[in-house]
Amino acid sequence: MALDATLTAADAPARAATTRVSVLGAGPAGIGAALYLARANKAQVEVFEAGARVGGAAGGFDLEGVHCDFGSHRLHPASEPHILDDIKDALGDDLLWRPRHGRIRLQGKWIHFPLKPVDMALNAPKAFVASVALDSAMKALPKRAPAVETFASVLEAGLGPTICRSFYFPYAWKLWGVSPEALDPVAAHRRVSGSSIQKLIGKVLAQVPGFKKPTTGGFFYPRGGFQQIGEGLKAVAERHGARFALNTRVTDVFCEGGRVRALQVAGPDGARRVETDAVWSSLPITLLAKMMRPHAPEAVIAAAEAIRYRAMILIYLVLDQDQYTEFDAHYFPETEIPMSRLSEPKNYSAATEPKGTTVLCAELPCQVGDAMWVMDDASLGRAMVEWLQRAGLPAPARVRACVTRRLAQAYPIYDRDFAGKLDTLESWLGGVHGVVTFGRQGLFAHDNTHHALAMAHAAAACLDHDGAWDKAAWARARESFRDHVVED
Repeated sequence: MALDATLTAADAPARAATTRVSVLGAGPAGIGAALYLARANKAQVEVFEAGARVGGAAGGFDLEGVHCDFGSHRLHPASEPHILDDIKDALGDDLLWRPRHGRIRLQGKWIHFPLKPVDMALNAPKAFVASVALDSAMKALPKRAPAVETFASVLEAGLGPTICRSFYFPYAWKLWGVSPEALDPVAAHRRVSGSSIQKLIGKVLAQVPGFKKPTTGGFFYPRGGFQQIGEGLKAVAERHGARFALNTRVTDVFCEGGRVRALQVAGPDGARRVETDAVWSSLPITLLAKMMRPHAPEAVIAAAEAIRYRAMILIYLVLDQDQYTEFDAHYFPETEIPMSRLSEPKNYSAATEPKGTTVLCAELPCQVGDAMWVMDDASLGRAMVEWLQRAGLPAPARVRACVTRRLAQAYPIYDRDFAGKLDTLESWLGGVHGVVTFGRQGLFAHDNTHHALAMAHAAAACLDHDGAWDKAAWARARESFRDHVVED
């Protein structure tokens, strides 16, 4: 009920909405916007999605009877209550509560993730623990502030050199493909929830009985895979009148007199022009800038070309066995193992079917066009098996199949001059009346699903029933998004 309470008032007009809002992209942000606007009777909403299914990077597919996500996804209990309530209402008993059960490979040893005190005492490398203790003691000594603050300087000041150089720095190299010293400090503030010794100790203590909250160490997950969240919210949005055009790509956004007027889209029935009053885009902001007609100024296009993303290949191995390990995810910070994370989809939902089959998903950060990106599936599958063995994991049973999915824009790269380029894009697009960029890709933000839905909810609250856009309220909401910290 919370969503209805915040977005529909008792005196809201009963007449049908007349404002036409075109939503670009049917990831969590786009689906959420359609739901919140349609349910509040604020707009006639049509969502345009290039893919055959909704969900975006938070979607998935079925492989040999196993529900597979595009990587490792969880719905975190940190979700705002009203957003969580909507998902629960849409999925019912299919939204499961699951304990987290992962592992991190640290200096050749496995430690549980989330971190647990007893497990760390028994399994963490002793030299590592001693060095972390020394780093903590040394924090009391005065230190010279760095001339330029970076991802590396923020984390090293908060966590000390041992944790950074054994885990965060090699993992950053792997995720973003650049050195920690070349990353903006925002990457530390928004990507690392345990960015100080105190925060890290707090996370460990939160696992101790007596300190542990009911939602600590667990997550929500749909019985039918993470894709089910998007499908469920889409169904609710459609019941409230929202329309979804799948397999439909937006090619142009037409403006006149400083405001958006129409779209050109290409779908199963050919190309068509769609008249609209507003364009809410959850597509990559760089792509939106290039779609604007008349064309954006050269400086804006140059900024769009200069902003960088990290790509990812998802490698799926179908194995002839019920289960590979008991763990839902394995993390690999070491640079000698190219994959960053390994997940076993059946373990997320505790699925026992299909019998005799499980799937492993490896996440392989890379760049579009590099040696990994152009490898064929069979070669990537063989490489994945070799990495598993190098990490000391069990030799897989017979590999029945290997398939891949490639994400060209998996992670925003927060290099040290990204902010200026992003500001150039946002300032110009913000001057076009009716254009709203939001969501993970629209705001160049490495956020979780619940953050994307929160952005959609905030945007819907800024549009009134007469179609007026509260620019000041949106600016305040945008500022609040800076507090979003990624939950791993």
